[in-house]
Amino acid sequence: MNIILVIFDSLRKDCVGTYGQTPCWGYRPETPHFDALAKESLVFARGYPESLPTLPTRRAIYTGQRVYPFHNADFRLKGDFVGAPGWGPIPEEQPTLAERLKEAGYRTGLIADVYHMFKPSKNYWRGFDQWMFLRGQEQDPMRSGPHLTSEQVDYWLPKFAQTPHRIDFINQCVMNIHDRNREEDYFAARVLKESALWLEQNQDADRFFLTVESFDPHEPWHVPAHYRRLYSTDEPGEQVVSTYRSTEDIPEELMRRTQANYAGLVTFCDRWFGFFMEQMRVMGLLENTLLLFTADHGHSIGDYGYIGKRGYPSQPDVFDVPIIVRRPDRAGAGRTSDLIVQHTDLSAEILMAAGLDLPDELDGQPFVDRALDGGPPLRDHATVAWGSAVTVVKDNWWFNAKANGKGAFLHDMAAEEPFARNLADDHPEVVNDLFAAALADAKGGIPDWIMDLAEGEADAPGCSALAART
Repeated sequence: MNIILVIFDSLRKDCVGTYGQTPCWGYRPETPHFDALAKESLVFARGYPESLPTLPTRRAIYTGQRVYPFHNADFRLKGDFVGAPGWGPIPEEQPTLAERLKEAGYRTGLIADVYHMFKPSKNYWRGFDQWMFLRGQEQDPMRSGPHLTSEQVDYWLPKFAQTPHRIDFINQCVMNIHDRNREEDYFAARVLKESALWLEQNQDADRFFLTVESFDPHEPWHVPAHYRRLYSTDEPGEQVVSTYRSTEDIPEELMRRTQANYAGLVTFCDRWFGFFMEQMRVMGLLENTLLLFTADHGHSIGDYGYIGKRGYPSQPDVFDVPIIVRRPDRAGAGRTSDLIVQHTDLSAEILMAAGLDLPDELDGQPFVDRALDGGPPLRDHATVAWGSAVTVVKDNWWFNAKANGKGAFLHDMAAEEPFARNLADDHPEVVNDLFAAALADAKGGIPDWIMDLAEGEADAPGCSALAART
């Protein structure tokens, strides 16, 4: 059986129509091709990352092993920035999915524009017979000129958002795309077109494993104008960046523009994913290929008065991820499972589908058969780490605190407005139980350097003075 893994960066679960949710801005992007996939697939309603953001997530997906609690993960490599604990290469002692499958006789391919994976200090292409890096996303130093004029900076970056760092950011972003004229020149289209071409060029493979990595709909939200106009025809000025702060000083019309750009980019990704799926259909691959579809995380775009993504305080708009699995026999087509599934489980499911023994060091578990057969849960909670903070989701509870147990948040997801109130002080026993679960998942204990980070970081506004303990 062939295997394809598709990952979209920053694709919110509530922007995939099949999940039936609506983002905070009041409308759902059109995703007919994602939804068509879901009708032929088993959909997982409770999907979560293991560690965040970009690179820790992919390390967990590519190895099936936990990154939390970030032992040997304090990377400070030349030419890179410290995006978060765990932001570094895959450790040499951890085999990747591609390496295991190549050894088992699979032809392996990676098509991606996630430029963090391809920096000189990284090694996320290990084990791939062919890996293709499509350059130009974000601050990839693909071009060194021409620089933007001050008028061009003002067009792409609103005055309220202009700082030296963001000016440098948008300058590099726009330099990289200055000659882009057609829809098919945009990043997601390029990734999915090249992925479709890879399928065509590798028809002689007995079996293959292809990983498709689209950085879209990650910021900057550059999208062909006709996709944005599906959601807004206002012309208040451009807004394609995330300021990682409160939305209080963002004019309402620019907030709407931001949301329309993101929604348009989601629909753009969906349209070109449909192109890729059509390639699979005409090549007869739908009958012999396992396809797994997910995102690394979401992005707050006005949710709870914030724009950006963060691990503390945490919310579902960033931490909930779509997980959709299409088997060749369409087992479970149109069904939704409430199993708690995490990114590490994708590796276990893929290895099992390939007929390989599951290594003892794997932290994930195969999950599709269990969902189809109504078997026992894989786990009763999900622990998701980001930097010096940890989130635990169990039953209806959403718990978030720093790794030292301080600055706790507790929310009842069954409430009409779950994040309207912090319930930590009302339920200290629940706080302690969920923090104990987080510590139990931290193999080898929380490293001292993570504890030092937690002690040095301020408690988030609205947190409890209660310190979780075990």
